[in-house]
Amino acid sequence: MKSEQLEIQIKSLPEVAGVYQYYDKQEKIIYIGKAKNLKKRVGSYFNKNHDNRKTALLVKNIARITHIVVDTEMDALLLENNLIKKYKPRYNILLRDDKTYPWICIKKEPFPRVFFTRRVIKDGSEYFGPYTNMKTIRTLLDLIRNLYPLRSCNFDLGPEKIDSNKYKVCLEYHIGNCNAPCVGKETVADYDLHINSIRDIVKGNFRAVLQGLHKEMNAFAEIQEYEKAQRIKEKIDSLENYQSKSTIVNPKINHVDVFSVISDESYGYVNYIQVSFGAIVRSHTLEIKKKLDESDATLLQLGIVEIRQLFSSTAPTVFLSEKVSLGEHLKVKVPQQGDKRKLVEMSLRNAKYFRMERFKQIKIVDPDRHVKRIMEQMKKDLRLPQAPYHIECFDNSNIQGTHPVAACVVFKEGKPSKKDYRHYNIKTVRGPDDFASMEEVVFRRYKRLQEEALPLPQLIVIDGGKGQLSSAVKSLDLLGLRGKIAILGIAKRLEEIYFPEDSIPLYLDKKSETLKILQRARDEAHRFGISFHRNKRSQTSLSSQLDFIPGIGPATRSQLLGHFKSLKRIKQASREEMTELLGPQRGEKIYNALQAT
Repeated sequence: MKSEQLEIQIKSLPEVAGVYQYYDKQEKIIYIGKAKNLKKRVGSYFNKNHDNRKTALLVKNIARITHIVVDTEMDALLLENNLIKKYKPRYNILLRDDKTYPWICIKKEPFPRVFFTRRVIKDGSEYFGPYTNMKTIRTLLDLIRNLYPLRSCNFDLGPEKIDSNKYKVCLEYHIGNCNAPCVGKETVADYDLHINSIRDIVKGNFRAVLQGLHKEMNAFAEIQEYEKAQRIKEKIDSLENYQSKSTIVNPKINHVDVFSVISDESYGYVNYIQVSFGAIVRSHTLEIKKKLDESDATLLQLGIVEIRQLFSSTAPTVFLSEKVSLGEHLKVKVPQQGDKRKLVEMSLRNAKYFRMERFKQIKIVDPDRHVKRIMEQMKKDLRLPQAPYHIECFDNSNIQGTHPVAACVVFKEGKPSKKDYRHYNIKTVRGPDDFASMEEVVFRRYKRLQEEALPLPQLIVIDGGKGQLSSAVKSLDLLGLRGKIAILGIAKRLEEIYFPEDSIPLYLDKKSETLKILQRARDEAHRFGISFHRNKRSQTSLSSQLDFIPGIGPATRSQLLGHFKSLKRIKQASREEMTELLGPQRGEKIYNALQAT
């Protein structure tokens, strides 16, 4: 319920774009959000019941509201992002990216040095990046050094120092890595031409650099300076080789940012690809921890703002996996086909692979956390009172009522516990009655666990629909376990999940981890049960066929099956093999009888 003070605050909010802040009773900011319409957005928190427990708790703890009005929705996005990073409110998503990334620096000094650094100093130097992959930055710097002779020393190369002959050439000059500007062998103008080309390369504009090198090569060739022309050609080859290793898309796609998002129950992953002059020059994935069951659109919106700030992106066009509002100054597209759509799909793949790698790392470093996450998700999806660390699944198997058997498989922490698997021969049911068979086996299983004081599962899974589930529930009622153990049925056709006394089935996302564990348990119970059924049937079949052969009683039948292993091999046995095993008289008699059948 809203307090009178809150109600007055909400009614007085303006219907314009802005950022709102929620405070608790201790005057601490607990949530920061942005809105196109402040009054409508803030009012929506108090005018409806929230399914998400955390959102309901947030609303309950709001004691005061403040707001900041801005000109555009994009301004609201930027301000929200900055305020979240500053105050780190309890209920806001957490941007899990605290790394220090490397940059390529062109130092502000006479004859600028080019190097990588993790410290950005505001001294007028130019910084390009940041780069998320150290291998990329090293490869790029190696390319630059191969193309252009740049100084690597940190001497002060002011005009007065050079004119005073303070310095001498070093080894770098003699091996051709530097043109020795320190002793006046290279002019500032010539050196700056190299720096301008380097700026184009780090921006991804290879075309302009290649055109300049081709002109230089042709000029040397015209005046018959073939050695110099060859050296330029080698530089062209080196640059083209580097360019070919970059992912080349449609050259018409230039100065574009590509964003996509995927999420699970706890985290969101926003991937970024920067495209310049038809080449992918940068890729990065941002992990975001969800706090209030935020939508993919919300995660994507905040991720775009954060990443564009991080990489100082000025691209006027963005390609997205889904439509979000980013203000009027950005051209937003959701491509449906062609090269643009392929870029978005590539971004989605990168986000998925990043998520997979994170899960693999968690499994290695902290396997308990991974298991706990899955169990808590199952608890949420199936509306269980407790996480199902111990699951038991039942399945029946028979052919027109013959050789009826049942199987119980056990999953602990989402994995099969094969030592706990159990087979059951159906004892009290005659004919093909799956319902009665399920009632019997469930009763026997949990009566035994009660008598032996063994731990009960948190969840029972029945392979079948409402009928099999109702039969299993009867047994739990008889044992007094109704309400103590959660139980559900899973039907094969549409993967419907049924709960006791609920006629409407639950349908889970086909890709959800909860459904995958239930399917695996169901399939394992089916496999375990059917293999037992087949073995039992084949043994009976063998025995019954041998019973019709004169001279073969129970002892002889066991002896023959133990030695030859199958009816086919028994019939194929020679007279000598038979007499050697059973003796001359009995062996001859049975051999002749087998040949006559």
